[in-house]
Amino acid sequence: MQATAFPATGQPATAITPISRAPEAAYPTVDFDAGLLKRLGKNGPRYTSYPTADRFGAEFGYRDYLHAVAGLRTRGSARPLSLYLHIPFCDTVCYYCACNKIVTKKREKAATYLSYLKREIAMQAALFAGMNEVEQLHFGGGTPTYLTDAQMDELMGHLRRSFRFAPDEQGEYSIEVDPRTVSAERVHTLRRQGFNRISLGVQDFDPAVQRAVNRVQPEEETRAVIDAARAAGFRSVSIDLIYGLPKQTLDSMRQTIDKVIAANPDRIAVYHYAHMPQLFKPQRRIVEAEMPSSDTKLQMLQLCIERLGAAGYVYIGMDHFAKPGDDLAVAQRQGRLHRNFQGYSTHADTDLVACGVSAIGAVGATYSQNVKTLDEYYDLLDQNELPVARGIRLGMDDALRRSLIQKLMCQFEVSIPALEQAFPIVFRDYFADELVQLRQMEADGLVQVGPDWLSVTMKGRLLIRNVCMVFDRYLAARQEGQRHSQTV
Repeated sequence: MQATAFPATGQPATAITPISRAPEAAYPTVDFDAGLLKRLGKNGPRYTSYPTADRFGAEFGYRDYLHAVAGLRTRGSARPLSLYLHIPFCDTVCYYCACNKIVTKKREKAATYLSYLKREIAMQAALFAGMNEVEQLHFGGGTPTYLTDAQMDELMGHLRRSFRFAPDEQGEYSIEVDPRTVSAERVHTLRRQGFNRISLGVQDFDPAVQRAVNRVQPEEETRAVIDAARAAGFRSVSIDLIYGLPKQTLDSMRQTIDKVIAANPDRIAVYHYAHMPQLFKPQRRIVEAEMPSSDTKLQMLQLCIERLGAAGYVYIGMDHFAKPGDDLAVAQRQGRLHRNFQGYSTHADTDLVACGVSAIGAVGATYSQNVKTLDEYYDLLDQNELPVARGIRLGMDDALRRSLIQKLMCQFEVSIPALEQAFPIVFRDYFADELVQLRQMEADGLVQVGPDWLSVTMKGRLLIRNVCMVFDRYLAARQEGQRHSQTV
């Protein structure tokens, strides 16, 4: 494996020789144990980072970020870059949404935001000048296609003048799309603008469910966007679904998943709806009495797993599935899969530069997050400061646990000798308390703990978040359940 963690000194951990083992069946089937899932399901992080974002603090600011970037340059340890751009605007509100967004029909707001976003991009580009090329780009939101063709042309042109990009065939350049906001012509324009991967928000095809969450989106509209993406030459087409929404039934979910399979996307994400109205105001418009029961939601998950498996999709992890030939499945087979704030990624060894309100980046041994409101964002950029609001610098223990959790989330196993080679520890001594908890999980059939490998079983893969929580030393210090969704 390639060590991605950083000791407390800030120096990159030394790359180590991979320790291989005999492969299992090419595409194993997840062992769905409803009773076990019901008993062990609880609230917990999704581990798009470790430490998780709720551990970021205001004591880490703009100057700490500058120091982190300067450290990369001083040590000559800069890695390829990944860029994330947050476009927060939406035309309408979807009741289930937990994203940082601004619902408005005042298009001039996007023009103002774009001018400041370009300023932040230029500042970041100056910091990273001459430090390797961009291999990954992701536009998220909000609704990135809220921007007009002309605005997107302007933004993409600015990005390419500011950063050096890897060729199309080597890079992954993705955008999240609301099918209600794009025509077939717009899809072709997005491909021309440099995007080669497209992700479509669908959630559910059932009209009653769509009305219940204020997202009416005819199936024909979504299929037209998929067909256009194929014709335009997008390398990967992804569809996002949600189970647990109001008005959903096992039968309606079956019809939706069958329609998705017929649409033949390369990747499918099936998210468990996290109902947290105390945190996200739009969710207060959801009628809780219309939501499916916990037992029904488990049946929906089982249905999705079985039908997608029968259709030839590989279970990547968490809530993600992909065709065997998709870059995501290939990266997992080759041990290159990575997990970041956008989910699973094929580009592991990168520094993530994030621009826009609320955007989270990962540079060197640090995480940082921008301010969450437009006023704060504009004020700081007017002062010629990057709009960093909070963050965290990783110590050796953080780096060690991040590396371990990444391996578990992406490969479902950890080589103990490889971890000991990358960090100055003896695994069984350092994680003695964790091993006590793992023994109970072993008794439940979730993991196997051997002298050289910690492996998650096919039964345990759906509870991977539970396994990772064992190694989260911050978890006991926060009140569980307030900010995290159910693990299954």
